[in-house]
Amino acid sequence: MNKIIALAFAGFLMAGSAFAADPAVKSVESINKEKAALAGKEIAAQGKVVKVNNGIMQRNFVHVQDGTGDATTNNLIVTSKQTAAVGQTVKIVGKVTLNRDFGMGYSYPLLIEEAVITPVQ
Repeated sequence: MNKIIALAFAGFLMAGSAFAADPAVKSVESINKEKAALAGKEIAAQGKVVKVNNGIMQRNFVHVQDGTGDATTNNLIVTSKQTAAVGQTVKIVGKVTLNRDFGMGYSYPLLIEEAVITPVQ
């Protein structure tokens, strides 16, 4: 009986793991344009790192672009415990936060927070 319950529970966990999969990769432009609808949700994006500021307020700020968008929609600013090098192509998965104000001039209309940064080969 315990084996049956254990197998049923394992099957439930495996079926449930599909819900924990990474979200579909979106373009940088679409995340910027859809930011109101994406607020509080986890997103994924892929692009080239164009700027990095490490160790600010106990996090790293990584700027990612993928060639989509214009001057107002072509950049994502990502905060993470991880970092990346300028020029590196990365995938990021993190939570969309709007109007984040850290004070002292650090204010962001769109920020991807607590991101996991993965290098792309």
